[in-house]
Amino acid sequence: MRLRRLSMLRGNEMANSDRDASVAVAQGRAKMPRPSCVVGLGLALFFCGAGCGDPDPQPTSDSVSAKDTGSTGNEVAAVSKPRRRGPVRLGGGVATAAGDAKEGGVADGGLDSVMKNMKPLQILLGQWRGITRKEQSLVPHRWVWDLKTNPDQPALVLTSTDSPYFRDGRLTWSTKERVFEFTGTNQDGQKQVLRGTFAEAPRQVAGDADDQPQMTFKLELIEVSLDQSGDKRPVNWRVVFNQQENNRMLVELSRRRGSGAFRLQDTIGCQREGTSFAISDTDYGERTCVISQGLGTTPVSFQGKTYWVCCSGCKAAFEEEPEKWIARFEAMKQQK
Repeated sequence: MRLRRLSMLRGNEMANSDRDASVAVAQGRAKMPRPSCVVGLGLALFFCGAGCGDPDPQPTSDSVSAKDTGSTGNEVAAVSKPRRRGPVRLGGGVATAAGDAKEGGVADGGLDSVMKNMKPLQILLGQWRGITRKEQSLVPHRWVWDLKTNPDQPALVLTSTDSPYFRDGRLTWSTKERVFEFTGTNQDGQKQVLRGTFAEAPRQVAGDADDQPQMTFKLELIEVSLDQSGDKRPVNWRVVFNQQENNRMLVELSRRRGSGAFRLQDTIGCQREGTSFAISDTDYGERTCVISQGLGTTPVSFQGKTYWVCCSGCKAAFEEEPEKWIARFEAMKQQK
């Protein structure tokens, strides 16, 4: 009896053991993926690797290989970063912000830009008679256009051989600095450069004696110098062209020491001699200068047709390249 009971217990234990093994095997089979799933997953990975990302990727400076780092084959190499590509324009090429800006913009420079900004200063053209307040010295001087020295940088040229301040000079518009620039030669033969803008904007006011509009403005120029670092700083002199009406102007010269305030040194009262070269919004008709669009005072001719110029500088430029100036003049008339 006792032996029969022991045999029955051992049989039950073996049955339980077999049942547990069967359950474990069943659970293991349930966890294993089916062959069709494995094949599908492999194909998906294969096609994604072949079709996703950059075609024919190029190595970049961010990628690191086992050879570069001296590591063994057991170490994992750093994953290279994919290259970023900008938007591609139709027809090829990569679009850039700088390229788009250049295509849409027009350079602010050249003959037309300078002439446009210099337009109010054409009132200076002609012969003037000046008298200094300090010494009561006579200072005759003349302004003319210079369009030949640098065709893309025309300038009003001053000649005043008896002046105690500037014997000659060139006044123009600097497209780079976006200021007016006067480069003059003083009585010691030294060059001085002054830059600035209008302290009082140009405007036309009614005249006292007649209805002819009178040009007024204040152009303030301060001497500049370049130090070793290349920075610009004002030094020494300030010149103000105080245009009071078409035929009368004050030139105020001030000086300062160090960074102190400017102190007035002298004033030159100027009176125009002869015809006014005032530039206004009115149309001068046939008497319009073919170059400056100011009031023409001197007739010139080309191929049997008569044109007008406002000063000897414009006359010289016209005689050298008449076809150029006539074509520009006709184009400007079509734009009006």
